[in-house]
Amino acid sequence: MTVTTTGLLPQTTYDVAIIGAGVVGSAIARALAHHPGLRIALVESQDDVGQGTSKANTAILHTGFDAVPGSLEARLVREGARRLAAYAAESGIPVEPVGALLVAWDEDQLAALPRLAEKAERNDYQEARLIGAPELHAREPHLGPGALGALHIPGESIICPWTTTLAFATQAVRNGVDLHLNSPVQQASYAGSVHRLRTPRGTLHARHLVNSAGLNANTLDRQLGHDDFTVTPRRGQLIVYDKFARALVRHILLPVPTALGKGVLVAPTVYGNVLLGPTAEDLHDKRATGSTAVALALLREKGRRILPELVDEEVTAVYAGLRAATEHEDYRITAHPDQSYVTVGGIRSTGLTASLAIAAHVVDQLADIGLELGSKRDLEPVRMPNLGEAFPRPHQHPGLIAADPEYGTLVCHCERVSRGEIRDALASTIPPRTLDGLRRRTRARAGRCQGFYCGATVRALFEGAEA
Repeated sequence: MTVTTTGLLPQTTYDVAIIGAGVVGSAIARALAHHPGLRIALVESQDDVGQGTSKANTAILHTGFDAVPGSLEARLVREGARRLAAYAAESGIPVEPVGALLVAWDEDQLAALPRLAEKAERNDYQEARLIGAPELHAREPHLGPGALGALHIPGESIICPWTTTLAFATQAVRNGVDLHLNSPVQQASYAGSVHRLRTPRGTLHARHLVNSAGLNANTLDRQLGHDDFTVTPRRGQLIVYDKFARALVRHILLPVPTALGKGVLVAPTVYGNVLLGPTAEDLHDKRATGSTAVALALLREKGRRILPELVDEEVTAVYAGLRAATEHEDYRITAHPDQSYVTVGGIRSTGLTASLAIAAHVVDQLADIGLELGSKRDLEPVRMPNLGEAFPRPHQHPGLIAADPEYGTLVCHCERVSRGEIRDALASTIPPRTLDGLRRRTRARAGRCQGFYCGATVRALFEGAEA
């Protein structure tokens, strides 16, 4: 297994190169790792997997009830939800099936709910149910006044997006995939049956190419002669409320959707917090992940209507992510047989849910355009560290602590992270390169004090592992 961050890229020619180690690219790498005869490269511009859209979404495991019926997205989300739920149970990725309520706040929205229920049925989701105001307020006693009814979607769940991407990439690397970090593809070309990917670390060669570059997928697509879609970064800003707010909400509270997206929601997280957001701002800058005072004020105003008590709770953090919106309603997954190339573009927030199904679909497309997959093997399961509050953490296991006292020595008291968990993360298959990477693997410094108390100790442990 190989993970590289510096030095020249190998001069070998890979069977397949995958550009982008987000949740979709990592899932594709894992799917190809089932075929031991292939040499696979997973190429990422940043210093860790899941650094783009994958780390900053709303962390919902969707049912696909509101997708465009008959679309590729609808099929892959539906299939992906089943696959990911099973994979999460096998791999220790925290998932909580809290269900969702699509809340109507006026007569027009109330009139739209039956159409959304019918849409859910067309998407092969049969459990959607209309409920009136009395049941809605019984289910959500802290909901603001004026809600007229809701569509109950019991199959919607919350999930840990950080652990999901890392699990896919870890399993891929353990089964022979080469992960090349800090390798932004500056130019892609195809000639003589070989793709050439120029990076600051040298040129990488591959016979087949998968473009899962997220926000930059259209740029690479055009370098290879295609103009099928344009990615417009759509910024979603969110507010994270402290764990004391968790008792205020029992379901994912969704608005009636608009053309720009699902709108502002209130949702619990598997880490025990509550999310409010996201906004939907179409931008030009694909690096504009900062938060703005105007947007945060707008979120608080909307949050006050949905859950009035929420906005009086303490804020733990704010963050923003960029979704790869395009001018099309559907995913842009296209095979180009004459170039041994598959584009995986326009994968919006549902990409987390659909990731395993997208991966299977892309592998089928690669086979159709000439990739000889060879034999197939089962992959040894991975077991990821639990970051979810609804499941036992290491410091709650007396037997584990008796065998290794490091799991009983807390470093981050807000998030109950032990020295043992930090040690394990630093020695893992894909170790963190930064303190933020360590946070995504352990939750250290993600609590209400944002590292004020534990920051020096966490940094010392991190730097000690690097030395």
